[in-house]
Amino acid sequence: MKETRKGMLLVISGPSGAGKGTLVSRLLDQDPSFRFSVSVTTRRKRDNEIEDVHYHFISEAEYDKLLGEDAFIEHATVHGHRYGTLKSEVYARMEQGQNVLLDIDPQGARAVMEKEPSCVSVFILPPSYHELKVRLHTRNTEREEEISRRLQNARGEIEQMGRYRYLVVNDNLELAFDQLMAIVRAEKQNSVRYFPVVEE
Repeated sequence: MKETRKGMLLVISGPSGAGKGTLVSRLLDQDPSFRFSVSVTTRRKRDNEIEDVHYHFISEAEYDKLLGEDAFIEHATVHGHRYGTLKSEVYARMEQGQNVLLDIDPQGARAVMEKEPSCVSVFILPPSYHELKVRLHTRNTEREEEISRRLQNARGEIEQMGRYRYLVVNDNLELAFDQLMAIVRAEKQNSVRYFPVVEE
């Protein structure tokens, strides 16, 4: 049996604190066919973040230059900071048959879904707004006013969940990860990207 595959563009999104980062890390650890697309951002680096691993941290001027060069698949201002997904991080890899994973905010995810209708979009939901607030406080990376803004934004983001192809509630990490992997396994066999040849 001969077969060829086109790379999958997997978009994982959800409100801050829903647990996207943990699920993404586990997926990348367990499935070597995926490459993580590192976004650019103008926000400051957090203590636990690594340059060019979690984000490309750039200046406002550098961001403007990339914008002028039409270098982004999508770009958005979120929580007062600018973010963008570089075309150079995505398209060449997909043409080589690699799967590309985007961990982006809902605003950026909507832009990608409009441009790339065959992308696999997954929205990660918290079990409740109370739990979301607890998680944002527990990770201890934002000030109180930033947490309040993220919680307020989360309500509007969750209202848009019907735009996504799949929904995963992250109440139990193991179950949520199993569901995410089931989506990935099924989508690898989707006829838009999997091309087996039945020989004589």
